[in-house]
Amino acid sequence: MVLLLIQLLLAHMIGDFFLQPKMWVQDKEVKKLRSVYLYLHTAIHIALILLLTGGFTFWKIALLIGGVHFGIDSLKLQFQKKENKRKWFFIDQLLHLLSIVITWAFVSKFSPGVEFFKNEKFWVMSAAILFVLNPTSYIIRVFISKWSPNTNNDQNRLLGNAGVDESLEDAGKWIGMMERILILIFIGSGKWEGVGFLLAAKSIFRFGDLKEARDKKLTEYVLIGTMMSFIITIVVGMIAFSIIHRPV
Repeated sequence: MVLLLIQLLLAHMIGDFFLQPKMWVQDKEVKKLRSVYLYLHTAIHIALILLLTGGFTFWKIALLIGGVHFGIDSLKLQFQKKENKRKWFFIDQLLHLLSIVITWAFVSKFSPGVEFFKNEKFWVMSAAILFVLNPTSYIIRVFISKWSPNTNNDQNRLLGNAGVDESLEDAGKWIGMMERILILIFIGSGKWEGVGFLLAAKSIFRFGDLKEARDKKLTEYVLIGTMMSFIITIVVGMIAFSIIHRPV
């Protein structure tokens, strides 16, 4: 039944991202429930499910998911505004995926059960992932705060301080979190060369700004933060995966 889940997810991906022209989206946003493309879009999703699952065996599932898809899209069109469009995109996609997974779980009688939440590996990985996100960012920020150089445009651009035109708001924070997740993935898959590649790539991207800044203190400040990020994540990753892979 895992194949069915993959087929349902594939049908959603094709229907929402490959067979929905921009003109349809714009028409739906203007006309909302009066847009013919809303109904055509729903019909395409139903047809894709029937096509990918090999016929009318799962026609009830196709109609159910199609109906839920129509309801979610209608909800989005009613409440989506220009200022919250990005938020509603993610809400919309999350609701679609949840509806697909819940429908599949009901049909396949899949249930993680209590044992799933007693699995040590699940909790170890959850703790490791959460720790390398915000807690690690906070630890690094507090640790290097005593060396914080005086604020100027070069420094703000490099350090990602909010409220400065030269830097995207919270860009440094998000880059750091994605960087640490990648390190965990590389360690978990045994691809240590990926960690080295990531460090080298980040150094290359930073080199131009650091050279332009011509500030030795700023260079050292950035390097300390980067090395701390890598060291903490590598240590956490090694501990987590040593627990996961230890003999029972």
